[in-house]
Parts: sequence; structure tokens; C-alpha cells
Amino acid sequence: MKKVKYLLLLILSLSATQKIAAQKDTIAQQRQARKMLRQGNELYENEKFTDASVAYQKALGENSNYDKANYNLGNALYQNKNFKEAIPQYELTTKTATNPATKAAAFHNIGNAMMESKNYQGAVDAFKNGLRSNPNDDETRYNLAVAQKLLDKEKKENKDDKKKDKNDDKNDDKKDKNKDPKDDPNGDKDKDQKNDKNKDKEQDKKQNSDKNKEQDKKQPKPKEGKMSPQQVKQLLESLNNEEKKTQKKMNAKKAKGKKIKQEKDW
Repeated sequence: MKKVKYLLLLILSLSATQKIAAQKDTIAQQRQARKMLRQGNELYENEKFTDASVAYQKALGENSNYDKANYNLGNALYQNKNFKEAIPQYELTTKTATNPATKAAAFHNIGNAMMESKNYQGAVDAFKNGLRSNPNDDETRYNLAVAQKLLDKEKKENKDDKKKDKNDDKNDDKKDKNKDPKDDPNGDKDKDQKNDKNKDKEQDKKQNSDKNKEQDKKQPKPKEGKMSPQQVKQLLESLNNEEKKTQKKMNAKKAKGKKIKQEKDW
């Protein structure tokens, strides 16, 4: 009986020792993870995004549930233009973040990455989710409008291309049906008649060209360096349109990528 009690005490003692050791390992891993995160942040601030990515990955190796490391890894990948790789990191943040502002920022950055990848439907969905988390975010609202316009344009172009392809197929079918040179005994005659008509047209064009040259000689030519009022109006309209296009591009670039923020852990 005493032996049984002794064995039970020994088992309990060993179990408690293992739990204490496991807790110590966990605390040590968390400290190491925080250390690697701080290193990553320093590298990020110095625009060494590749090295920062490595540091954040090491932090996640010590603590796979480290939200700040996940989010910052996404930012480092984004800054290195690895947009497709950055998206899963932001998605993890949207699932684990308890702060609505952090969740909204992650959705915003997903939208930016989707825009860079020309996935406009994905960008629209991400920006909408960002506004659900933070309805007062004007940056996300602006980016949503830009993404929606690009998506509408893409859909219209795809629709026009399909319609054009369909019409081309119909025209090809008609040509194939009407074509049968072997069964047409008058084919050579028609060809000769067409050639004669083309020659007559060329002669008429030449005569008209000679007449126009004679008329041009008689008419006074405008002085070089001067523009007619209509040409000036067209030039001003063209410059105005180019200025509007440039302004739109600048506004779109200003909106993109503006939301990236680092999760500090000092």
C-alpha cells in the first residue's frame, strides 16, 4: 500500500515538473518572438523589407499565433511587391483581430493588394468589408469607388470583346457559305469586270486630284504659324482633357497603399 502511494506521489511530482518546464519554454518562446518582431520593425523602418520578412517569420516560428507578426509580415511582403503572398497574412489578421480598426486596416490592405494584382472584384469586396468594420474610413470609401469604376470598365471591355468575337464568327460563316469558286462558271468574267472597274476608279481619282491641285493653286494659303479659331478651340479642349486624365491618375495613386501601418511591440 505504501509503495502505491509512493508511486502516485512520484507521478504527480513528475507531472508538475513537466508543466513548469513547458510553461518556462512557452514564456521563453514568447520573449524570443517579441525580440524578433522588434528586429523586424527596425529593419522595416530602414526599408530592408526582405530582411524584415525573415525576422517576422522567425517570430511566427516561436509563436504561430502572434497577430502583430502576421500583420507586419503582410506589410513587408506588400512593400516588396509580393502582393499575392501578402494577402493571406492580412486575412489571418481579419480573423484574429479583436480591434475593429486593426481589422478594417487589414481589409483595406487586402483591397490595395488586390488592386495591384488587377483583381478588381476582390478589391471591391475587401474595401466593403473594411467599411463594415470602420464605416467612417474615408480612405477606404475612396478606394472602393476607384475599384468599382475599374471593375465596371473591365466588365464592359469583356462584354464588348465577346460581342465582337461573336460577330466575327457570324461573318466568317457567311463568307464560307457564299464562297464556291469552282462551281461559278462566270468567276473569271466577274474578276475581269472588277479589274476594269478598279482601273476606271483610279483614272477618276487621278483626274479629281489634278483638279484639286489646280484649285489649291488658285486659293490663298494660310500663313504658317497661325491657327484657325476652330483649331485653337480643339487644342484647348485636348489640353483640358489631358489635364483631367493626369489629375485622375494622381488621385488614384494617392489613394493606393496609403493604409499600411505597422503593429509596434516596443
